Amino acid sequence: MPWDPELDELARRQELAKTMGGPASVARQHEHGKLTVRERIDALLDPGSFEELGGLMGHGEYADGELAEFTPATTVGGLGRIDGRRVVVTGTDFTIRGGSATKPSQKGRLLANTAYEYRLPFIDLLDGAGANIEGVSERGHTYLPSDYPVFRRPMQIMEQAPLICAVLGSVAGGPAGIALLAHWNVMVRETSALFASGPPVVKRALGHDLTKQELGGAQIHTRESGCIDNAADDEYDAFRQIRTVLSYLPSNVWELPPVAPAQPPPDGWEEGLASIVPRDRKRPYSMKRLVSLCVDGGEFFEIAPDFGESLIVALARVDGHPVGIIANNAAKHGGALDQRAADKQSRFLDLCDVFHIPIVYFVDIPGFMIGQQAERAGTLRSGMRAIWIWQNITVPTFTVQVRKCYGMAGAATSDASRLNYRVAWPSGEFGSIPIEGGVSAAFRREIEAAPDPRQRMEELEAELQVLRNVFRTAEAGGVEEVIDPVQTRHYLQRFVEMAYRALEQDRGKKARVGFRP
Repeated sequence: MPWDPELDELARRQELAKTMGGPASVARQHEHGKLTVRERIDALLDPGSFEELGGLMGHGEYADGELAEFTPATTVGGLGRIDGRRVVVTGTDFTIRGGSATKPSQKGRLLANTAYEYRLPFIDLLDGAGANIEGVSERGHTYLPSDYPVFRRPMQIMEQAPLICAVLGSVAGGPAGIALLAHWNVMVRETSALFASGPPVVKRALGHDLTKQELGGAQIHTRESGCIDNAADDEYDAFRQIRTVLSYLPSNVWELPPVAPAQPPPDGWEEGLASIVPRDRKRPYSMKRLVSLCVDGGEFFEIAPDFGESLIVALARVDGHPVGIIANNAAKHGGALDQRAADKQSRFLDLCDVFHIPIVYFVDIPGFMIGQQAERAGTLRSGMRAIWIWQNITVPTFTVQVRKCYGMAGAATSDASRLNYRVAWPSGEFGSIPIEGGVSAAFRREIEAAPDPRQRMEELEAELQVLRNVFRTAEAGGVEEVIDPVQTRHYLQRFVEMAYRALEQDRGKKARVGFRP
């Protein structure tokens, strides 16, 4: 055939690209408990669906006009499918120069542009540092970082399609920034780390001798910094979580979230809802179990479970339709909204608003977290930001007042400026401040002047307890409905039906605010 030599050369180059950094480098990757980038892509995508883009990009060395040596690009990626849906996936090849690049990747731009132009979900599998100092030698000069707007395209993708990042190794510099430009991200315990600069730079600059895990492991970023949403036990678990999150999200903002076959709630859900809230209002209960009793199959995917633990945010389904769940966790700080929980709520509200996911809030909140530590952390600023975002989202919302709803933080559970449909359980109680703390503050002089101050305080509390009755609030129109807890599932089903009907008519309407990293 006339083009056989060229086709043979094409096949040879394609095979050279697949060798990555060579057998020794691949073996070291495996020794460190990590998959290669090509193994990762195959494990993430539907079998046989990967179609590589820019597979021949790299650096060739020639002798007498013939290719003598070839180093593939440190980026591998292309088109693929997850549960049958088209996505763009890209990953860093750590077996080649530790995944670092001496100059911005043409291949990376190709993949990001493909996701942007075709409005496809973009998944970035990160494993490596950013720019390599060798690039200075190769170019013969330094440069201003602003000349390479590597963050611009991910930001644009985030405006229109899901962007998911996985930290699968040691990630520093620019790629560490990319990891945070995501609607959701994940890292692997023990084998992943994330930092602006790694331990050698930190030791030289600050004198702090730290391991990678001590500096930026999963424990740091999923529990303390909040930079990473979820931790995975291994890379396969990370890929499972990516597929799960994507199953709740539309392919872009011009589509609605994908609907799955409806599933019944778990066995015993009616009895569970009827008895889950204890009569003793000081006793905690499992809000996670409460949520599971209301959603399809009793299943939900919790986001950032180890950060801001007084608040639960999760993706779930009701009659097969995705919903965003927000729920106060009375088992942690009594459900009080601290700075971390408020930031967590804000990000989740952004996510649901961008991707047209209706929100259901299960409320049991005594107020903002108080005390010196809470004030120093800026709880009020983060809390007011959460309230501001709630006032600006556009997706339908539904609130279930399970128990407490007090103070400014209570304003972060619904929006009185639009349809404010809330149902309350008989266990509901509301107000500007709980009676116990409010009496001692409001009647301080009267209590101090009484012959028996403690007795007088208890008498005042008893008088006001009568007014805390949920039915009195309903009589005044302070809550739209008081319902039997067993009816909650029915109300959610009706809400979801109406919400998706409204969203269908607003399809393509962009979120008012957008998603902020």
